[in-house]
Amino acid sequence: MVPDVAPAALSVVSALPAPDASLPIGLILRPDGIYIDLGLPPPARAAAINQVFGAGFCLAGLSYPVLIKALYDVGPDLGAAQAVRLAAAVRLIGASRLPLYKTPKPGRGYAEYYFEPLYLDAEVLADGTELPERVARLDIDEFVAAMWGHGIRFGIDVAAVANAIKAPKAERITFATDLEPEPGCNATVLEVSHAMHRSDAPKERADGRIDLHSFENRFPQIKAGVRLLKKVPATPGLPGFDLAGRMTAPAPPADLALRHLAGDGTEVQELDDGEYIVSIREGFLAVDPKSNRVSVTDKIVSLDGVSGRTTGNLELTGAYEEYGDVQEQRDVTGGDITVHGNVYGNIHSRGGAVVLDRNLVGGSIRNANGPITIAGVASNAVIHTGSGAVTVARAENCIISGSSVTIGEASNCEIVADLLRITVAEGCAVAGRDVEIESAGPRRRTEMVIYVLLRDVTRFDQEIGELDVRLADLARVLAGHEEEAARLSALPDVRRYLALALKLRNQELTVSPEQAHILRKIAAGVAEPMQALDRLKKDGQIALTQQKLLRDRRDAVIAEQVAAAGTARCGLHMVSGETVVRTMPYGGAGDSAAPLLARQPARDIKQRLRGTPAGGAVLFWESEGALNWHLDPRQVHNNGGSC
Repeated sequence: MVPDVAPAALSVVSALPAPDASLPIGLILRPDGIYIDLGLPPPARAAAINQVFGAGFCLAGLSYPVLIKALYDVGPDLGAAQAVRLAAAVRLIGASRLPLYKTPKPGRGYAEYYFEPLYLDAEVLADGTELPERVARLDIDEFVAAMWGHGIRFGIDVAAVANAIKAPKAERITFATDLEPEPGCNATVLEVSHAMHRSDAPKERADGRIDLHSFENRFPQIKAGVRLLKKVPATPGLPGFDLAGRMTAPAPPADLALRHLAGDGTEVQELDDGEYIVSIREGFLAVDPKSNRVSVTDKIVSLDGVSGRTTGNLELTGAYEEYGDVQEQRDVTGGDITVHGNVYGNIHSRGGAVVLDRNLVGGSIRNANGPITIAGVASNAVIHTGSGAVTVARAENCIISGSSVTIGEASNCEIVADLLRITVAEGCAVAGRDVEIESAGPRRRTEMVIYVLLRDVTRFDQEIGELDVRLADLARVLAGHEEEAARLSALPDVRRYLALALKLRNQELTVSPEQAHILRKIAAGVAEPMQALDRLKKDGQIALTQQKLLRDRRDAVIAEQVAAAGTARCGLHMVSGETVVRTMPYGGAGDSAAPLLARQPARDIKQRLRGTPAGGAVLFWESEGALNWHLDPRQVHNNGGSC
C-alpha cells in the first residue's frame, strides 16, 4: 500500500520556478526526458510526484502506465533498469488554464467527468496586447495533474479521456475506476500417477481377440510406494487499489491439509519436490465420493453396479464389495464377494465368503471354497459351494448344493447337502445325510420327496462273503476231522488201548516189567490207527488257528463297513400333504465329505432328484404325521447298507 504523503513532505518544494529547476528526489532530469528512480521505495516516488503536481506543474508527455507501475506496481514489467523514462519534461500549468479543470463527480469505485467545449476569457497581456475570447482545449497531461489534486491518483483511463477531449460534443464519461483485488489460487492436489486412472476400453484376450463384455482395467491396482497425489500450494492474489491509490488486500487463498485426503493404505510424505500422498501397500485404489479420501485396500468397493455400461464383466484378484445391482448376463469373478444390491447375473468366487444382502433372481452363485449367504429371496437361480455353508432366507425354483444348506422357506427347489436344515419345504426334492425339516408337504402338483443319503458300503460285502466261504470250508474240514477221529477211537483195540493209556497217565494202574512187554505188543498192534489220530489232531489245530484268524478279519471288515457307513438321519416335525422319504446310496469318502451328487452339474442334480428312484428303501410315505429316523450302525452289515 502506498501511504498518504504527509504535509511536511508537500512543503519540501512549494514551487518549481522553472522547468529546469531542481527536481524532487526520485525524479531525474536527463537529456531525453524525466526519469523516475526505481531504486527508491514506492512512498518516496509518490512523494516526488506529489511535490510536482502540488506545485502546479504537470509532466508533459507523461507515460501513465509507467507512472502507475512505478507507484503501485500495477502494469507491465519495467525491466531491470534503475530508472525508467516517465515523461518528456516538467511544465507549469498556466493560471488561465487551471479553471478549465473542474471537480470530478465521484461514485462508488469510479469517478465521472463532464467534458464540454471550453473558452478562455479575453485578456490584456503585459505589453498591452488584447486577446479576445477563444476556444480552449484540455490537455491530458494537465488533466492527470489536476485530477491528482482532486484525489484521483489511480485508475485513469487516459485513452477514454483523450477521446473525450477530442470529441466535438459534450459528454459525461467514467474516466477512472478502482482496480479490484485479483484472487489467488487455492491449494489443490494434482494426480501424479497414471495408475490411478481406470480404462474402460474393451479387454484384449490372450489370443488377441477383443472381449466386448469386459473392460481393460476397471479397478486400478496400485503397487506399494507409488506417488498418487501431489499438493499444489496456494498462491496469493494480487492487491487492488482505489482511486486514491490506497491498496485493497485480496482474500487469502484457501489451504488444504493433505492428511485429510489420505485414507487407509496411504500416508503423507514430505519429499524433496513437495508434499505427496504415497501408497504404503499393494492393493486397489478407492476414492470416497463424499470425503474424497484416497485409500489403497485389499477390497474393491463399487457404487455403480455391474452392467455393460458401468463395469462390464469383472475378473478380480481380490475381495469385492458392490453397492449396486449385478445386471443380467454379467459375470463377477473373484473372492470374498459382497453385493448389497440385487443380483441378476452370475457370481463366481474362488474362495472366501459370498454375501448377498438382497435378492438373487435368475442368476447363479458358485463358490469354490467358502460360504454363501443370501439375506433376501433366491428365485430361478443356481447356488453351489464346493465346501461351505449355504444360507438362504427364501428360495423358489432353485437348485442348491453344498456341504451344509440352511433355508427358511423353500418351494419347488432341488437341494443336495450333507447337512440340510429347512423350516418350511413345499414341493421340493431334497437329499441329505442329516436332514431336518420343520414342515414338509407338496406344492400344487409338485410332490415332496426326501432322500436320506447312505454311503454305499457294498464293496465290503465281497470280502465278507469270501471270508464266510473260507470259514464254512474250514468248518466242514473240522467236522470231517472230528468224524474220522471218532471212528478210529471206536475201534475195539484202539478203545482198550486209549482206556489203558488214560489210567496209566492218571496213575490208576502200575505196570510190572513183564506187563510192559505185553503193553508194547498191544501198542504195536494199534500203531497205525494211533498215528492217524495224531495227524487228525495236528490238522485240526491248524484249522482252528486259521478259523480264528478268518473270524478276526471278518469282524474287522464289518467294523470298517460300519465306520464307512457313517451316520444318517431324517427328522420331520410336521407333514402336511403326501411326503415320501427314501434312502439313496451314494459314493463318498470321509464322514464330513460332501456327497458326490452335490458336486454334479445343476441339470444332473435336478434329473437325479426328480427322476424315477433307483434302489433304496422307503422310510416314510404318508400325508400327515412326523418322522424321526436314525441309521443303526449294527444293521448296516445285516441290511447291506439300507434301512
